[in-house]
Amino acid sequence: MSANTKEDSSGSAIHKRQPERFSLQRALELFELIDGDVSDLDVSDNDDPILDGNYQPSPQEESSSEDSSDDEDHIPQPTDHSRGCKHADYADNGSWTGQETGTSSGSSRTLKRRRQSEEIEADSSEDDLEESTPRQTKKKKKGDSEQGRGLRWKATPLTPNLAEYQHQDETDLDRHGWTPLDYFEQYIDRDLMMTIAECSNIMSLSKSGEPLNMTTDEIYHFFGACILMSCIRYPTIRMYWSKALKITAITDKFTRDRFFKLRGAIKVVIDHDVPEDLRMSDKFWKVRPFLDRILQGCLSLNRPDCACIDKQMIPFTGACPYRQYLPMKPNPIGVKNFVCSTSDGIVLDFELYQGTGSLIGKVEEPEGLGLGCLVIDRLCQTLHRGTKVYCDRFFTTIKGAQRMMEKDLYMTGTIMNNRLAGAKYKLPSDNAMKNGSSGTSSEVSTEDGKLCVVKWYDNKPVLLMSVVHGTQPEDTCQRWDKKMKQYVTVWRPSIVREYNNKMAGVDLMDRMISYYRMSTRTKKWTMRIVMHFTDLALANSWLLYQKDHAICAGPKTRLVQFLQFRMEVATILLAQHHGADADLSTQSEEEDSNQGVKRHVTELPHVSVRRRANAHLPEMIGLKNAMRCRQLGCTGRTRVRCMTCKVFLCLQAERNCYSAFHT
Repeated sequence: MSANTKEDSSGSAIHKRQPERFSLQRALELFELIDGDVSDLDVSDNDDPILDGNYQPSPQEESSSEDSSDDEDHIPQPTDHSRGCKHADYADNGSWTGQETGTSSGSSRTLKRRRQSEEIEADSSEDDLEESTPRQTKKKKKGDSEQGRGLRWKATPLTPNLAEYQHQDETDLDRHGWTPLDYFEQYIDRDLMMTIAECSNIMSLSKSGEPLNMTTDEIYHFFGACILMSCIRYPTIRMYWSKALKITAITDKFTRDRFFKLRGAIKVVIDHDVPEDLRMSDKFWKVRPFLDRILQGCLSLNRPDCACIDKQMIPFTGACPYRQYLPMKPNPIGVKNFVCSTSDGIVLDFELYQGTGSLIGKVEEPEGLGLGCLVIDRLCQTLHRGTKVYCDRFFTTIKGAQRMMEKDLYMTGTIMNNRLAGAKYKLPSDNAMKNGSSGTSSEVSTEDGKLCVVKWYDNKPVLLMSVVHGTQPEDTCQRWDKKMKQYVTVWRPSIVREYNNKMAGVDLMDRMISYYRMSTRTKKWTMRIVMHFTDLALANSWLLYQKDHAICAGPKTRLVQFLQFRMEVATILLAQHHGADADLSTQSEEEDSNQGVKRHVTELPHVSVRRRANAHLPEMIGLKNAMRCRQLGCTGRTRVRCMTCKVFLCLQAERNCYSAFHT
């Protein structure tokens, strides 16, 4: 022992170049012997096993350390002559001002990692609210109540205290005697058509240098043709102008080339008049006037006492701003649209998604709100006091429900498990409910009884949160049992029944649009959005007409179906003629037909007609300019025409295309 150590003036043994090593158990025993509370001790910068420079080991520790193995010698006091340790100076108050000169011990690194992990768990946990630890109860974090923390949950029924709904004066009787066009013009009127025609002409002239001569009537005819094409579907648009399948209601208004020219030139704004800052803040500025007019029609409708909010996809796979991918939707790729509608499917408000930043400027006090809360706050701005709002788990949070309660709006919806805070510990586990019978439910509510969470086991556990509905009164419903392979009767809480009845509005609108969607094949996202919101306006018009028919119409009046409603709107739009500017359309079509001295090209007859024996006789036509031969591969010109096929063919000694064409 004397060979490995030396004695200083105080008589303490000092190691030569042998760093002290301690096991984790030994280090923990040493910590327990230190007087005072060391829970707040920071060891992030201290690698020495001895944390207190004034620490003196007890005789029991010295004896126990001497009896231990050779690797665990007794603990020396740190001095200035120690090697492989820290040179420590102590102030009068006992603070450590050491500087590391040696290697750190493995046990201190283990304690450091454990200490850091405990701090992370204490700061980030949102679930262990019922367990009171010294670290959590020492100081309450700011905003804990806002995040759902601090709420105490009890297994008591909900006792809602709701404000009375402010009814709006009904104006349904004012629409008595309306035609389908009157309903449609709530959203798309003549002023919008004139704006489209003006912007399209200006932009076409600035880009190509040639006047487009688009009239307001042509815009009416174009939208009428698109609506009619969605009702009578052909594989390609060109087939509507084919000789065998053409629809005269469309072909009589414009030629095929004129239709495609109009479709490619339609503009809603003049690009040069849009400032750069507006282009940066609004990604959909190219169609913003059209969207604002549709939104104006939606905002003019009566607000009911119940509304639902959900996501809607505008299908488009091309390049467009803020294209989204939602794998669970029928159309997973496209532009996301947040919609507020009635339970009957009538759209009351909508907001195209273009990032969280665009919603922050439209919401009061957006600090600390997520995307779901921002959307709820934005779409509920036009709802009246006392309205019940239903939404799915994307939007539902405890903080959002409390925020809406301050505005006398009451949320109900499914909710994610990680947003329940301490309520999930008061509810039975998934396995416990799975072992029970189907239809089992459990309810917990806050201390004041204004907010409740219900867990209902169907085919799998379902979590719902509400400030209006609880489990009572329960009723029964038929559910499919996978094991028994048949429908069984199960108990259903009140919150589930109300959610299913009131939440289907946006899905109904999506289904109505999908029946007769104006799905013209295009690479322009502007045309896709214009067509989608035209479909939305038509579906909204028919749903409103259906509601008015149930109220005002007599029992013998027959309801016009959605397909017939659309075709009536298309027929009226195609028949629009205001006379003053209709001559420009005729002039533009004549210019298109005379450009390049175009001639009517006769279609080739079917091969069965061409090869019919004794039915084809040649005739000589007196033309100033000979016509090109229609035989494949021949470039000659001739004045000989088949009387049956009405096509020109060469009939010469060296080139008999007439015979080759008919054999």
